[in-house]
Amino acid sequence: MDYATLVGIDLGKQTFHVHGQDSKGKAVFRKKFGRKQLIEFLATCHSCTVVMEACAGSHFMARKLSSFGHEIKLISPQFVRPFVKSNKNDFVDAEAICEAASRPAMRFVTPKTESQQTLSVLHRVRESMVQDRTRTINQMHGFLLEFGVSLPAGKTGVPRLPEILDFHPLPPRLVAILKRLHEHFKYLQHQIGEIDRELALQLADDDAGQRLMGIPGTGPITASVLASEIGDGTQFRCGRDFAASVGLVPRQYSTGGKSNLLGISRRGDSHIRSLLVQCARAYMRFLDRRTGPLAEWARALASRRHSNVVACAVANKLARIAWAIIARHTSFNAGRTASPA
Repeated sequence: MDYATLVGIDLGKQTFHVHGQDSKGKAVFRKKFGRKQLIEFLATCHSCTVVMEACAGSHFMARKLSSFGHEIKLISPQFVRPFVKSNKNDFVDAEAICEAASRPAMRFVTPKTESQQTLSVLHRVRESMVQDRTRTINQMHGFLLEFGVSLPAGKTGVPRLPEILDFHPLPPRLVAILKRLHEHFKYLQHQIGEIDRELALQLADDDAGQRLMGIPGTGPITASVLASEIGDGTQFRCGRDFAASVGLVPRQYSTGGKSNLLGISRRGDSHIRSLLVQCARAYMRFLDRRTGPLAEWARALASRRHSNVVACAVANKLARIAWAIIARHTSFNAGRTASPA
């Protein structure tokens, strides 16, 4: 380890495979550790560059190892895969991580802070509960339809379920099941409301989140997600890079000097992308009443393209505006893209 300048770690749940190499790229050691042993080993080593794939446990490990004085770099797994030689195993993966990190044009992922990770967990829990609520509503609708009873569409008709159960003669066991589902729906509704209130309180103390709320069509959920994912914005060179990271730019398949642009790439975080598209659709609802360069551009685009295309294009614009607000410490102004705060 005395001569290692670059260390690649293949992360696992219980075991970690480490590959170290010197400044010339020559392998110095290969070791296998448990979590505790790995931390103890790197805590006693001289400062070097430690590289890992960006995954669930990489952000905690990055914060822990950076406290020992090491330079931490995270790489997206898709950029490591081409450097895996021959047959795949954990030590070969660790070596491939070192090889990928040594490329001068490699792109790295910025490690998340504890607050960013905690906020991300909260959003994922909320998203899971929303999906569970939708699944519960669909089950109630489906079970009632099997017995010839229909509820009003969506979640608005669920509060009428006790009234419908009293009016229609249904099997007692089915009524018990539906009541249980109704209680589960009320529980999920309450928990989602609690999370929304918690997010609103966190957003009230976050200056960046408050400025993101100024973007048209953006609510507290989207603003808090963007604030946690963009961070300080320094990991993206420009707003277009952030839009590309969430898959809101066209895929490209060009060859022989001939450009061929396809649909949006749909890369990155699908949750952020869906929220931005929903914000774009909310913005487009009253497009005829809006003013400013963004509204004029959107109306011109809507006159010649399908509304779905316009929604994705507006979502791309909103993503770029969000990056500009965070990276340049500005606020949204309808007369311009962004103005000094």
